[in-house]
Order: sequence, then C-alpha cells, then structure tokens
Amino acid sequence: MDLRKGKGASAPARAPGETAPGGAALPLAHRVTLNDIAAHAGVSRATVSLVLRKSPLVKEDTRQRIDQAMADLGYVYNRRAANLRSGASRTIGLVLCEIITPNYSQFTAGIDDVLDAESYVGFITNTAEDAARQKRVLVRMQEHGVDGIVLVPAEETRADALEEAHCGGLPCVLAQRRVEGFPADYVGPDYAAGMELVTEHLIGLGHRHIGFIGGVRRIAPLSERLSGFRKALRRHKLKIGPIVPCPVLDRSSGYAAARDLFAQDNPPTALVCYNDIVAFGVMLALTERGLEPGRDVAVVGCDDVAEAGLHRPALTTFTTDPRVVGREAAKLLLRRIENPSRPPEQIIVPPRLIIRQSCGSAAPGRAPAPTVGCSAATQAPKARRPRRPSPQALKGSAGT
Repeated sequence: MDLRKGKGASAPARAPGETAPGGAALPLAHRVTLNDIAAHAGVSRATVSLVLRKSPLVKEDTRQRIDQAMADLGYVYNRRAANLRSGASRTIGLVLCEIITPNYSQFTAGIDDVLDAESYVGFITNTAEDAARQKRVLVRMQEHGVDGIVLVPAEETRADALEEAHCGGLPCVLAQRRVEGFPADYVGPDYAAGMELVTEHLIGLGHRHIGFIGGVRRIAPLSERLSGFRKALRRHKLKIGPIVPCPVLDRSSGYAAARDLFAQDNPPTALVCYNDIVAFGVMLALTERGLEPGRDVAVVGCDDVAEAGLHRPALTTFTTDPRVVGREAAKLLLRRIENPSRPPEQIIVPPRLIIRQSCGSAAPGRAPAPTVGCSAATQAPKARRPRRPSPQALKGSAGT
C-alpha cells in the first residue's frame, strides 16, 4: 500500500503509529466524522444526525445523498458512542453448554434471525458442560455490557451459582434446560410429550417390551424424556424395559450401548433413543447383528435432524424445532429487556410425531396397528451375516 500522497513507488505497509524511515511517525487512520459527511453531501451536520436516527423529517432525496456520501467516505457508525448516550449496547450474550452440536447450530440460527431484524448482535460462547467455566463466562459477558443473556445451562448448574454470577439482576432467558429454583423466563421443547408420543406409537404397533437408550448427564432434558417414556408404558400397564445410559453426542455411543444390550438374553423388540444421533448408532449395531431396523426391531429417535429423513431406513422421530426455540428465546429476551419487571414467562414448543420406516417392526406374534409410513411386517427376526460399520459411519454429533 502506498501511504504517500501522489504517484510513485509503493512503500511497505505499516500499522498506524508505526515509525517510518527517518524516525517520523506515520499518521493514524482518519475516522470519518459527521462533519466530513455533511461537507461531502452539502448539508448540515444536524441533517446527517437525523438520517442516522432514521428521522422522518428528512426528504428522501436528501437522505439518499447522505447515504451515498457515507458510502463514498467509508463511514462506519460509532455504536460505542451511541451506547454511551443511550445506556444500551444492542448486544446479547448467548451462552451454550455444547457448541458443536447440530441442535445448537439451528438454535443459534433462530436467535440470530430475530437479533438481526432488531439491529442487535450476539456474542456466542461455549461452556463445554463446565459449570465453573459457565460462571466465568456469565460474568465476562456482563463486563462487556451485554443487554441480556440467553443461557443453555451446563450440567449441574445450580440456582445459587447463577445468582452468584449476578444473573438475577440481568435480563436472562433459560433455553432447552431448566434450572430448578431460578426464577427466569424459559423456552424449550416439550421433551416429555414427545417421548410419550413415540412410545405410544410403538405400543400401538404391538410392542410390549420397549427399552430406552441414551443419557448420562444430570440434566432436565433427560428426566423429562424418561418421564414421558415411563408415563406411556404405565398408562398401558406395561413393564418398563431396560434403560441403558450412554453419552449422546455421537453415534458411536448408541452403537456400543445397543451392541451390549443385544448381546444379552431377551432384548427389547423396540427401542426409544435419547436423540436421533444415538438412534443412528443403534441401527448400525442392529445391522451388524443381522437385524433389520424397522422390520426386526423398531427404533425411534428425538429431534428430527436433517439426516433422519435421508437415513436408510428413514428414522421415525419427533421434532424439537431448535430454530423455533431460538427465535422464541430471542423474542422473549427482547421483551424482558423492554420491560424488566414483567412476571416470568414460559414458552413450550410442542412436538410433532414424524413417522418413517424405522418404526415398522411389530412384536413377534402381534399384528401392528395401521400406521402411515410404517411397515406392516410381522415375521420373526432372521439372522444375516454381520456387517461391521466403518469408522466414518460411527461419526456424528447430536443436540441436547
């Protein structure tokens, strides 16, 4: 870059304030001011200020001329100065418990949909399920002056820990996971109702020995899922099948859990999985044992991730709509910022049952109830040559 005026050979670029040859300091980059824009557009500084505040008092042709002047000069609005005047930063802190999952990528996209439309910007950080790290992050967010926080709590988050992080005095919305005893707004899926839906569906297909795979963390979504699973079984006076804990972030955990379960006597005829990624791993393990998901053993999941409909067999599951949850969380937080004294609000996003091929197995000797999208096959399992899944097939990540 040539830092000298006029034409000539270019000199090596240097940072503003760096010493030039001969010992002279280079001038700092000039920040375009409202006076510069006014002079360029041939208007007063006050008129430029009205345009920046989107005042209806400025004629359209004058507004366009000022907009063009700002573009010509490379003007960037000084948000920091405006924040000092208004006392608001127009920034939101988004604190996630685990940033790598597709569930939270959709959740984040939903929040950004709303923030962008309202001229806010989000700061995103990850706690990696570490409650101590979460506390540090929450304090730092406030040090940077965010107007509010959307928090997906880390494992073992306690109400008193959130109070110690001064969240009680800051607009805060909890999402996806509740924290008992902390009086905050909440937005999340109805995990219990969703698990009840898929379990009822399996019972309707004739299954009486149904297991559950997934979940090791002490978090609200696990207890809510198990609550719905057990409620459906008890309604029909059925014994609760094996509950097999395993991590839920990739399909290898579901694969290992199902492999061990089906190495035992009297395995279930149907499996309810913590989420879709666990279900994909479960189906890999069944295939390896020569069992066909959707014919020999029914498998259902939770979340309806993009791959669920493309998997073979396609996965029966229920929606948790993370993008919708994200949008509602952002809207609720903005309402809280606008009116901090309003009573706490709770928004529950209802599930939808998505019936596909993986639920098609009926319990041996029982006829399945007619169900759209499910196989009516009732034959007993037939052994096939085991096929070991590739390492690539065991990769994948999941949501809450």
